Amino acid sequence: MRTICGIDLGTQSCKLIVYDYEKKSIIAQSQAPLDIIADNDGTREQKTEWYDAAIKTCFAKIDKKVKNSILAVGVSGQQHGFVPLDDKGKPVYNIKLWCDTSTAVQCSELTKAFGGEKKLIEKTGLPMRPGYTAPKVLWLKKHKPKAFAALKHILLPHNYINFLLTGEYQAEYGDASGTALFDVKERKWSSEVCKLISPSIESYLPPLVSSEKIAGKVSKAAAELYGLNEGVIVSSGGGDNMMGAIGTGAVRDGFLTMSLGTSGTLFGYSKTPVIDPTGNLAAFCSSSGGWLPLLCTMNCTVASEEIRRLLGLDINAFNTEAAKAPIGADGIVILPFFNGERTPNLPNGRASINGITAANFKKENLSRAALESAIFGMRIGLNGFISLGFKPKEIRLTGGGSKSQLWQKIAANVMNLPVRIPTGTEAAAMGAAIQALWCLQTHEGKKSLIEVLTDEHVALGAAIKPESKSVSLYNSAYAVYSKYLEALSPLYK
Repeated sequence: MRTICGIDLGTQSCKLIVYDYEKKSIIAQSQAPLDIIADNDGTREQKTEWYDAAIKTCFAKIDKKVKNSILAVGVSGQQHGFVPLDDKGKPVYNIKLWCDTSTAVQCSELTKAFGGEKKLIEKTGLPMRPGYTAPKVLWLKKHKPKAFAALKHILLPHNYINFLLTGEYQAEYGDASGTALFDVKERKWSSEVCKLISPSIESYLPPLVSSEKIAGKVSKAAAELYGLNEGVIVSSGGGDNMMGAIGTGAVRDGFLTMSLGTSGTLFGYSKTPVIDPTGNLAAFCSSSGGWLPLLCTMNCTVASEEIRRLLGLDINAFNTEAAKAPIGADGIVILPFFNGERTPNLPNGRASINGITAANFKKENLSRAALESAIFGMRIGLNGFISLGFKPKEIRLTGGGSKSQLWQKIAANVMNLPVRIPTGTEAAAMGAAIQALWCLQTHEGKKSLIEVLTDEHVALGAAIKPESKSVSLYNSAYAVYSKYLEALSPLYK
């Protein structure tokens, strides 16, 4: 038996799969929950010891015989998180997460110091947003000077798991491109941005490797701790969106992946950099070579979960209610900014329910409006892709929300594109496993192409096609959503 392991370190849990790549079958999987520290100022943090414990728990749940069959490990991690370590590899402060919006002031400071957002996008490919890593580093300097003084290593969550496995400090282009400490076009750390924070910052960043290269090998200490064989290959890994692209087969031009999770993302592979002058699409690199332009909203399944809890409904009952409502939820529109928002850039955003009348204020309309709001946010990104010359062919839908058949139909009709669902449930972990296989074969001297591997190992369901009448109705509903967004956005800037 020859297997590869994929790890997905998410916001709410850590998941692990073991994949038999000869039989094309997941033979074992496990997971461990993760807590979160939240405050009203936008703080969203976790602790490295929680990651340490989660990885140990996940491997402990896997049979020893199965672990002995693992030849390579790949790691997917939530993007943008700032893991600050000292010279011994110990944390100097908590991990500030992608959804932390407490750094809006630092974003403004860095943007102004660089010469404005237009110049920042032209030079690095990205605007400065609260979700990114760079303003978190400046926040640490301003708010926790003792911790900043002890800082010697800046890692992202997936880099940190690689460090636990190998003892090596390393980064790859895909996840690194989401830090705002990176020059996306030149594929290197941005000295200009780093110097705005501190002259020493660039020296704290790990060396970069390309996606098909390994991060290192499982160390003796990690082998003993997790029950793995010493010397097992650990791939370069990547951010969860980059691994999700691999796990859904979006490694060729024209294919988009839409992830419906706590955050919502829409991204697609490109052979060349896609720089969006508006800043709505992040000009990330992929973890399969090339680039991965991406839209991220910070509130995707958040609205549906909050409304569902408010109404006291389980998931099935919530979907049943939503299905009763007409397209457009009879005029009710939700702006789902429970956690502030990245796209559009409203870090101080607040959620609102609009268009309520005595006639339409019903459970079914609230339920459907919550589902529709997530996809309307994604359409902002699709419009951006098209305006920049990207020619979309198909959407691969993933994340927890992709399990809802109603949401699948809404996505196909709002976006007016065929939608397909991967048959596997863990796209990011599967992407990490496939990338691990790619790195393993490359390391062994075999000529291996990532698109060939995804064709072989990513299974997709039948296409859900848009319906012309529904597309027309959703065009009208999206126009109403856009009017509310335009009218209320000035309140949150």
